Amino acid sequence: MSEGEPSRLELLQFARRVVVQQATAALTQIDRWIATEQRREAERRRGAEMRPPAPEWLVEVGLNKNNLVALHTGDCWDPGKRSRPVTRAEALDALTRLQVQACPKCRPDTALGVLE
Repeated sequence: MSEGEPSRLELLQFARRVVVQQATAALTQIDRWIATEQRREAERRRGAEMRPPAPEWLVEVGLNKNNLVALHTGDCWDPGKRSRPVTRAEALDALTRLQVQACPKCRPDTALGVLE
């Protein structure tokens, strides 16, 4: 070994310091990712807890707000763009007295027990 060159032991110690430094940086980054994900999960939970319950019934209205187009269950996948929540009594009234059409996809008339 010539003068000025590091010994094998010094090279190994240097390699160890590099690996420790890289591992520490990687762990710090992972800890940041974990903290960020924990914050997001907490925000999602708070959002879900604060979200109002889904309505049981929806009535779809036409361009004229007085024109009722169809009645849907609250979990219908196709309630239309202009729908608003209604109570069970209002849903029954819409089907029976106002003769509003029941959605053929979610069948609110069946769910309400109204047979045609």
